[in-house]
Order: sequence, then structure tokens, then C-alpha cells
Amino acid sequence: MQKGNISVQTENIFPIIKKFLYSDQEIFLRELVSNATDATSKLATLARKGEAKGDYSDKTIDIVVDKEAGTLTIRDRGIGMTEEEVKKYLNQVALSSAQEFVDKYQDDASIIGHFGLGFYSAFMVADKVEVVTKSYREDAAAVRWICEGDPSYEIGEAERDMQGTDVILHISEDSKQYLEEEEIEALLMKYCRFLPYPIRFGTKTETTYADVPEVAEGEEAPEPEKIETEVDNIINNTDPLWKKSPADLTDEDYKAFYRELYPMGEPPMFWIHLNIDYPFHLTGILYFPKVSGRMELQRNKIQLYSNQVYVTDNVSDIVPEFLTLLHGVIDSPDIPLNVSRSYLQADTNVKKITGYITKKVAEKLNSLFKEDRKAYEEKWADLGVFVKYGMVSDDKFYDRAKKFTLLENTEGKFFTLEEYRERIKEQQTDKYDRLVAIYTADADRQHTLVEAARDRGLDVLKFEHAIDAPTIQSLEQKEDKMTFVRVDSATPDQLVQKDEEKENLLSDEERETISSVFSGVVDSTGSVEVKPLDVQDAPVQIVRNEFMRRMKEMQMMQGMNADMFPDSYQVVVNGNNPLIKERLLDVEDEATRTDNAKYLYQLAKLSQQMLSGAELKAFIDRSLKNM
Repeated sequence: MQKGNISVQTENIFPIIKKFLYSDQEIFLRELVSNATDATSKLATLARKGEAKGDYSDKTIDIVVDKEAGTLTIRDRGIGMTEEEVKKYLNQVALSSAQEFVDKYQDDASIIGHFGLGFYSAFMVADKVEVVTKSYREDAAAVRWICEGDPSYEIGEAERDMQGTDVILHISEDSKQYLEEEEIEALLMKYCRFLPYPIRFGTKTETTYADVPEVAEGEEAPEPEKIETEVDNIINNTDPLWKKSPADLTDEDYKAFYRELYPMGEPPMFWIHLNIDYPFHLTGILYFPKVSGRMELQRNKIQLYSNQVYVTDNVSDIVPEFLTLLHGVIDSPDIPLNVSRSYLQADTNVKKITGYITKKVAEKLNSLFKEDRKAYEEKWADLGVFVKYGMVSDDKFYDRAKKFTLLENTEGKFFTLEEYRERIKEQQTDKYDRLVAIYTADADRQHTLVEAARDRGLDVLKFEHAIDAPTIQSLEQKEDKMTFVRVDSATPDQLVQKDEEKENLLSDEERETISSVFSGVVDSTGSVEVKPLDVQDAPVQIVRNEFMRRMKEMQMMQGMNADMFPDSYQVVVNGNNPLIKERLLDVEDEATRTDNAKYLYQLAKLSQQMLSGAELKAFIDRSLKNM
């Protein structure tokens, strides 16, 4: 078997870089500013170790647009390069000086770059790239390197009065948008707003007002003098909150940082400060926003950084799905990124980070619940969305969340799962020895049914959010001998099934007559059953089978057409209610009997707000007529 080396045609490299190296063209600016940051970090490391002598206090990185010359310059005051280093690192694709530096200085270096490819992103937007650089080394000469997007290059002497590097992009015709100051500032704010060294983008005007002298009583104070000053336009926060110790921060610090991240957002409920060194490095702050039921509007609000460089706001690979509803920042140099840093690569660290974040969120929620249950209950309308979503989607979180998950009943009282089991054990254990939790999906619309259940001593929970349907399924699967039924799934006496049988006051013939009359007025999607209920129960009730209704809701949640699943229900006629005998059996006129059945049927539909406009008008007309 023959062996050999794969050859790369250098003339093909640049077309590939221009089209395929990075997922988004605009990333070139992030890569070049990251390189400038690394150069600055390297010099700072050498200065700390005494290997670089001199005054290196100015660590500002400048971004300069020259529209007339058609250039964009990224200028740093970092380590710089000698001619030998220029040839080594710029003329060899994928040779990373950053990696060499990290290998040498280990934990003393905080370096962003890994692949040695970031510099070449410049050719995505530039026809020609110039590099003017001067090493920090004593007596080092400045060097100019020029390449026009092909394997050839020029190298020679240059003029530069300080250490560091200028990368000068001669912007191509089809990338002229990168000569617009608004475009560049927006990209700097997106990708570089938390880098560790000041990034200056020209100047800006700051307006202040002079002090107004005191005036005698009754005199009008003069207008304060407006003072406008040109100051450096520093676009980044070099010391973001997540890099600080929680012990040094106040609640107002966290709220102010939230406003910095989301200027238009409502204040958060609370937050979690992440800080871990082993087995991986991770810092960050996660905020719990007020969701107000708008789950779909809250995603992609967590920003992922690597060494303070923005990577993405799609963190679904490292944050459990239910926590993508949170807001905030995660920063980890250990997150495995691909060359473009736009996508995560499969790695065991990712799973560890996911597990750690889930654990920290659970611990925070549990501590809030224990420390101030009343305040926790007041926030439950918003918190419940996160907790229930987590319980549905993450088994480990479910086990942790059982301690601080709350159930709210229609009286506005809150219970943990264990507390609620104890509360309903006596009244709501059915003949199969199961605990039956009764709930309403809309306490206002189902008010009549809720009151009927409560009149029987039954407790009714409120499950009124979209996340509640899968939550109920999850609870039934994982909680021992516990089932959930909606308040309209049966008549009040059958919500909790017992072995009791009611005395039937009607003959078989009378029941058949009533059934026949109602079958003629009930919609085609409904069925009729005549049952002996308590005398005081409503004459006609409408119930929906719990299983069939859930199946329909599940299919609709999966995007299937609602018309495919008609709204089937059962009309239960209370044969023991005196109105049934009085208005149907004792009436000889068939038309009047039918009219009375229709009225009672509409009354039942009204109690569940099921009437159409036409039916409501007919019901009102009939009610007025009988007054």
C-alpha cells in the first residue's frame, strides 16, 4: 500500500476563504478585532512577567473608517510582529500564533484565537490587505506586508512609531457597506461590546451643562450654559458584570446590567450568577424575565460569549430548551466552537455545562421558595412557565422541581405536590384508589362548573396556560396514583368516580321520551344521555370526555387542522330534576315540548359559553317572553 501527503493548491485557497470559511461575511470584523485583543493580551502577559519592558498602559484598539481612501483599519498597541514572525504567521494558513502562546504561558494567557484562520476573513470583504506592524522587542523594525487575495505577497520596511499592528482593508466594490460608520458601529456593538480592552471608534459629542449661579429670591434663574465636548467613542464595556464577584455586586448592579443588555425590557424577577472553574470554566448571569404567557416571544435572548467575544444568541445546544426562555449571558472559553465560531461542536463539555446550568437554576428556585414562600407565590404566574416547561422536558429537573412546584386552586391558594395530595386525599380518592385532581382551563368561563364542583366539597385547580396540558400529562405519568380531570369532563357527581348509585325517578319509557326529544335539538356532534343526578343539579349539563378532548388538543398542538376533530360532547339530562318532568313529560304539545328542550339545552350551553350569536339571541328572546 502506497503512502503520501495530500497537496493543497494555494491558488484555490483564497476563493474558498472568501466564500466558505465563515457563515456570515460580517464576522470578519469580529475576527480581526479578536486578533487585536489577543495581541494586546499577549503584551500584557509579557509585561506582567517582566519579559516586556516599557510603558504599555495604553491598550486601546482603534477602528478607523476612511471612506475617501476606501479603507477600514483595525489598529492595536499589542505585541506586534517581527519580519520573521510576519512570514511565519501570515504566509502560512492555519498556523496559530495564539495557540503557541497559550502552550508556552498556560494559565497566564487569556487568548481568544485557536485556528490561525481569523486573519484571512479580511479577504471576504477586501481586494487588498495591508499589515503594518512593529514588534515590542527592542530595536525591532516596522514591517509592511501586502496581499491582494492571491498566493503572492509583498513584504518590506515600514514606518510606525509604536509597537502593535495596523490591519488595513481596502474594501472591495461589493462590500462598500463596511465603509459606512453606522454599519461598523452596529457590528462592533454586536460582536465586541464586552471585549476586555477599550475599542475606540472615533469620537462623539457629549453634552453637559454649567452650574447655574444662585439668584436672589424672586429673580428668574438664567438658562444653564450648554457645554459640548468631543470625547473618545469607546463602544465597549471592558469589565462586564459577569466577570465580577457576586459578593461585590448589589441588586441595582444586576438590574443596571439587564438594562444595558435589554434597554426596552421589563425589569427581571431575579437572576442567577454562574461562576465555575472545574471541570470547565464558565461564568455568566441568567435573568428570569416576566413572560406574561408569551413563551414564543422570549427565546434567543441568552447571549453566548467565548472570552468576552460574542458567538451567538442561539444557545439551544448548551442550555436546556426550557431555559432558552431566560435572558442573559453565558461566557466560557471551553465551549467547543467550529472555525467560524458560529456553531457548537459535539463535545462532552457541552453536556456538562448543560447539566450544571440546570442544577444551578433548580438550586436558585428552591432557595427562593424556602426563603420567602409568599414572594415566590406572588411570582408563580411567571415562574410557573419555566418550572413546568422544565418538568415536561427534563427528567432530572422534574425530580428537583417537585419540591418547589406549586399548584394554585380557584381560591388563590398555593400548594406543593405533596401538600395537595394530602389536601384532597379524603374527598377526592376514587373507587380505583386514585387521587383525582380537578382543574379548570378558564376559571371565568367555567365559573358555573367550578362552583358546582366546589358545592360538593371538591377542590378545583387552575391550569390556564398553554404549558399546562403537557404538564398534566407529565404529572400523571410520574406521580403515583394521581389523575387529572377537567371540570367539564363529567357531571359534578362523577368527577370523582365512586360506587354510589342514585335512585332513578323516571321509568324506562319516560327516559326514552326525554332522550328522543333532546336528540332532535342537540347538534350533530353531541350525544344524549338521561341520568339520575341529584335533584338540585342542573336539568341539562354538557360534558366532554377527558381522553377524547386531550387527543384533539394534542393533535391541534402538532399543527393539525382543528376541523379534522369535531368538538364532540355529551348532553346529560338530569332525569331527577323537577323541571324535566314539568317542562317535557307533563307537556302534551310536541312543539312546546321541543321548544322547552331547546331552551334548556341552550341554558346548558350558555353556562359553558358555547352559544353562537344566533343561539344567544334566541335564548334571550325566549327568556324575555317567559318573564
